[in-house]
Amino acid sequence: MQTECILDLFGFKPAAGRAVVAAFDGGHVTSDAGALLLARTDAAIDLVGRLAACFDDARMPDLIEHSVRTMLMQRIFGIALGWEDLLDHDTLRRDPVLAACAGKLSARRADCEALAGKSTLNRLEHAREKPGRYHRIGHDGAAIERLLVELFLDAHAAPPEEIILDFDATDDPLHGHQEGRFFHGYYDGYCYLPLYVFCGRHLLAAKLRPANIDGAAGTVDELARIVLQIRARWPLVRIVLRGDSGFARDAIMTWCEQNRVDYLLGLARNARLIGHIAAELAEAAAESTQTGKPARRFAAFGYATLKSWTQPRRVIAKAEQTGDKSNPRFVVTTLEGEARHLYEDVYCARGEMENRIKECQLDLFADRTSAATMPAHQLRLWFASMAYVLVDSLRRIGLAGTELARATCGTIRLRLLKVAALVRISVRRVKVAMSSATLCQREWRDAYNALGA
Repeated sequence: MQTECILDLFGFKPAAGRAVVAAFDGGHVTSDAGALLLARTDAAIDLVGRLAACFDDARMPDLIEHSVRTMLMQRIFGIALGWEDLLDHDTLRRDPVLAACAGKLSARRADCEALAGKSTLNRLEHAREKPGRYHRIGHDGAAIERLLVELFLDAHAAPPEEIILDFDATDDPLHGHQEGRFFHGYYDGYCYLPLYVFCGRHLLAAKLRPANIDGAAGTVDELARIVLQIRARWPLVRIVLRGDSGFARDAIMTWCEQNRVDYLLGLARNARLIGHIAAELAEAAAESTQTGKPARRFAAFGYATLKSWTQPRRVIAKAEQTGDKSNPRFVVTTLEGEARHLYEDVYCARGEMENRIKECQLDLFADRTSAATMPAHQLRLWFASMAYVLVDSLRRIGLAGTELARATCGTIRLRLLKVAALVRISVRRVKVAMSSATLCQREWRDAYNALGA
């Protein structure tokens, strides 16, 4: 009898006298059984369905194998699971758990898989504002922007008394000759300059911009749009704008003052500002010399620029001495209160937003810029943003009170989503048998129960 030969059989060091071999012949096996939690999260907030409503599908219905909703689910879940490239989906289209999440275990056509491949998803990512002859899928960018704010509003059972909107710009590096490519001196490279808006852990906006602009460009428009939408639902909420010195622009502060929005913005230091706190700096230097430790003093005073501001404003100053170096810092604000509290407890908390941007860009690949056009990159940025909202909703709803309640998106993916499982498909059910050696089984179970509540 001829010996059966398996070409892709990998041999390893024996264990307990037994040969150890491996092959890619497991059949219906997945490494992403945690996608079921993402589907349960989506069922709780209806993210994919609401996003699909922002797209216009002009394809012939009788010829459609993969709906816009299914493709959006596939793309957003793929990003959340760590599969950021469209090429990945030529294999993922056969993943049984992703197919189950889409509610579609097989295709109508014999030559298709249940899920879409890279070419079909590529047409989604290049959707124009309006469908055309060669681009049959269109999208409404304004509706997608509104959806991000709606998801934030829906996350609250009751209106809060006060919310703080954090604005910040960051770089999105470019490595080719993409549309809108400019060199940025601060980041020392060619990049885009996206504008992010967060409220705590909630993402409210992700606006792609070229890098040849001021970092605060477009802030008034985004702020006006977001504030209008928030106040339509929460008319009495107090809104505070927070940002670094790049946003201390007279046009932004004037708009806030005219529209009942408070602000707390960093202010670049200069000789006149430092002169206002000369006494506090001297006191801090004397204390630091005496104790050998850093010393701080705080002050508040009225200040106006020589030309750029239209009116005087309140400035909070930190006079700090560390060793032989002084470190004066300033913020401009409409808020009343003790100077130290406003600076240390309120303004410095804006640094947490930078961690959220890192999650979007490092964990969820919002900085992928391998397309050619800016509209395609904006859509990719929105898809990554929706993946962030999905995982953050899993964290907020499903993981509250657990050890993963403050975990990053990358940690949640590693602990809860990347779960190996054997999938058995019968006439009556799809059984996903997850590995018995899976870590965080209790957190997985808690998340399942909380998301269904």
